[in-house]
Amino acid sequence: MSVTSVFPQLERLLPRISKPIQYVGGELGAVVKDWDTATVRWALSYPDAYEVGLPNQGVQILYEVLNEQPDVLAERTYAVWPDLEQLMRAEGVPQFTVDAHRPVGAFDLFGVSFATELGYTNLLTMLDLAGIPLDARERDDRHPIVVAGGHAAFNPEPIADFIDAAVLGDGEEAVLEISDIVRKWKAEGEPGGRDELLLRLARTESIYVPRFYDVDYLPDGRIQRVVPNRADVPFRVHKRTTMDLDAWPYPKRPLVPLAETVHERYAVEIFRGCTRGCRFCQAGMITRPVRERSITTVGQMVQEGLEFSGFREVGLLSLSSADHSEIGDMCSGLAQQYEGTNVSLSLPSTRVDAFNVTLAQELSRNGRRTGLTFAPEGGSERIRQVINKMVTEEDLIRTVVTAYTNGWRQVKLYFMCGLPTETDDDVLQIAKLAHEVIRAGRSATGARDIRCTVSIGGFVPKPHTPFQWASMAEPEVIDRRLKLLKEAINSDKSLGKAIGYRYHDGEPSLIEGLLSRGDRRVGAVIRRVWEEGGRFDGWSEHFSFRRWIDAAAAELPAFGVDLAWFTTRERDQNEVLPWDHLDSGLDKDWLWQDWQDALTGYEQDDCRWTPCFDCGVCPSQDTEIQIGPTGKKLLPLTPVSTGLRVPHG
Repeated sequence: MSVTSVFPQLERLLPRISKPIQYVGGELGAVVKDWDTATVRWALSYPDAYEVGLPNQGVQILYEVLNEQPDVLAERTYAVWPDLEQLMRAEGVPQFTVDAHRPVGAFDLFGVSFATELGYTNLLTMLDLAGIPLDARERDDRHPIVVAGGHAAFNPEPIADFIDAAVLGDGEEAVLEISDIVRKWKAEGEPGGRDELLLRLARTESIYVPRFYDVDYLPDGRIQRVVPNRADVPFRVHKRTTMDLDAWPYPKRPLVPLAETVHERYAVEIFRGCTRGCRFCQAGMITRPVRERSITTVGQMVQEGLEFSGFREVGLLSLSSADHSEIGDMCSGLAQQYEGTNVSLSLPSTRVDAFNVTLAQELSRNGRRTGLTFAPEGGSERIRQVINKMVTEEDLIRTVVTAYTNGWRQVKLYFMCGLPTETDDDVLQIAKLAHEVIRAGRSATGARDIRCTVSIGGFVPKPHTPFQWASMAEPEVIDRRLKLLKEAINSDKSLGKAIGYRYHDGEPSLIEGLLSRGDRRVGAVIRRVWEEGGRFDGWSEHFSFRRWIDAAAAELPAFGVDLAWFTTRERDQNEVLPWDHLDSGLDKDWLWQDWQDALTGYEQDDCRWTPCFDCGVCPSQDTEIQIGPTGKKLLPLTPVSTGLRVPHG
């Protein structure tokens, strides 16, 4: 049965809300396909506002991969702001896609990509507005299969009650496999209904269906075991890994937003995975092994992406972009290709010890210098050893001086507060570093307009990392240290006035910690927070610590646990963790040993350039690290004329 657009009802509401353009759709790169000719229909979402969700690389890739299939339709939906939510409820307008404004509840699959756990309350809003029961067990054959993905899906237990399935790892091949399963199930006449479809998904051994697993608890609140409740589903679910990135050169036709968004650039993921071994970094751990995209594919993607979109900035993305084995040739080739145009290059993630004069010159060749952010993470040498961030003070000073002498006048330095074993002095060392940066910059350039911004985030222990066992610092401890740090930065007025200071207080981090390492019992807290008005918890102006504290105090005691049990409690080696049945490829014993090494300050080398350390990923994935150099240059492209069309950006 054909599904009609809800835009006529929505359009009447748009003059009454802020930023109505974000709900209109019709962006360059958007796809609208005929509903009746599609066999499998996806609604894809990054559960945040349009301005954050539209640039999301993961959703854009899946959107394009799916729509290339002739009998598959994919549309996008984003979280609506509270002003529109209120009107939609009053007027009976359901959650809709921005492409054809079809109701989300009419699709076969609702795919939600979580980069952060603070988007969980937005998921509940979207489900409720779509008319999809919040509790997965209350859904029937009329409702979409709700599939979670993204980094937070590596522990989906806190939202196990609200989702039907979760995909661990890379999604490109996974969404095609899911589509194929749905296609065949439909062709057979949908035998067994929803349960049979979920069972077919679970049998892949790479799609986790929570309803097929039971959790038993010990009297002290710890998990005793997580086991399948039927014989034909696997005991462990394994992550998906897309090995040949050159075979997946997406996005080819990037979405160009109609409204302002957080990133307006053509972004190319130049490699996936990281072996630096930063012990706090979930992304680096769960995306192993390293897989590089070849320099020729990157050149082709940039040429075609810019021609299609008209963007003026190219972002070369990865967890540590300057670690690509051919990053020098890549940047010089692209800089030469677009010299004389207003196209600029950026490396949004640049390690202190990988940035050099050549990169600085190539990134600034066209005169436009995008922001430079470096992340020492820890203020003292000691704490950097604990977290395995092998960067010295000399490395940092040399790097920022390189930037300043090549024309940059502002750099951003990112640190964390609340790290394991951290002391007040470790944090106060950040002020000393920042002062040295300004002194060195002024000395090297002879200029007084040198500036740096110190940005502080709260540490959150994440699953599948060596710090998954660590306790969190109390918010009061973090806030006190941040206050001391601000005073230390400003203790020298001449230097302090050149240093910007931005920080996130300890309260949101504590709640993120609850959600990142929570189990199914935390679902009751999420639901109560949402019922009490929780929305957009990743936004400081909407986040309410008191709402979360009250919800945890109301829901968790019935299970014999509390907020501190999930956050500030250190785990021991033998405890069953909520995600132990979900296999990221990492050996749990190796992670534990790395946690012990952290406590002694032992630094682990990067296995990309040294012998294997037996983390477990390569054997479990039946692969090995993929690195260059390929010996090739960028495609022999003719330099672009200065008349390049760049209306957007």
